[in-house]
Amino acid sequence: MTRADAWLLDVTEEPGSGSGHGPGPGDALDLTPLDAHERERAAAFLRPADRHLYAVAHLALRTILGGLLGERPADLVFGRDTCPCCGGPHGRPVLAVPSPPLHFSLSHTPGRVLVATAPVPVGADVEGRPAPESVRDLATVLHPRERAEVEAEPDPERRAAVFGRIWARKEAYLKGLGTGLGRDPGLDDLGGDLDGDPVREPGRHPAGWAVYDLPCGPRHHGALALRAAPRPAAGPRLRHFGSLAALRSELPTSAGE
Repeated sequence: MTRADAWLLDVTEEPGSGSGHGPGPGDALDLTPLDAHERERAAAFLRPADRHLYAVAHLALRTILGGLLGERPADLVFGRDTCPCCGGPHGRPVLAVPSPPLHFSLSHTPGRVLVATAPVPVGADVEGRPAPESVRDLATVLHPRERAEVEAEPDPERRAAVFGRIWARKEAYLKGLGTGLGRDPGLDDLGGDLDGDPVREPGRHPAGWAVYDLPCGPRHHGALALRAAPRPAAGPRLRHFGSLAALRSELPTSAGE
């Protein structure tokens, strides 16, 4: 049975981490499990809160993959799959080993980190809900049916929620494909009921993929896209952790080294 796992992590900024250029909470993390490229990326963020979020996200990813594979997080080597749009070496992130035993996807937004793992290609996305006043402009990039669904909601807050749900699904699907936003987001319809009647809405959603909404809190939207047909009867298993330390405590000892 093809089934995905999702790992949701709360990331709470420490006081004073939201602005400025001085030391922040990310500076207190042990970054030694990260590779040189990840440490360089983390250091490039100007805001301590952004640096902290990036570091926690990548430490969490290494912790999860290391625990599942029985490897030290620092020993994992990542590469890129071939881009489906142009054939270049900048597609979906993958483990740099022949025939990777596990596929994964990483997403982060202020307050949340989401990791998905599966035996087949998978995409995950978590998004903060947009401000209601920005939704009308943001919705212009959606598929026409998605845009109509957003615009049909008269209440501004609920309209923002509809957009956030659709956008998280769309990003998860595009990350699963390996194109990201290199593929026109208006080409694919991820709106409506994901468990809808296929006779009532024939061919509405992308073929060959199962897309799921994930509960990520009252102001966040999450989704997972799994390359699977037909849609698996069992949805993804979602685990929710309040901190990186809590995540590490739930995985094998080797994952926390």
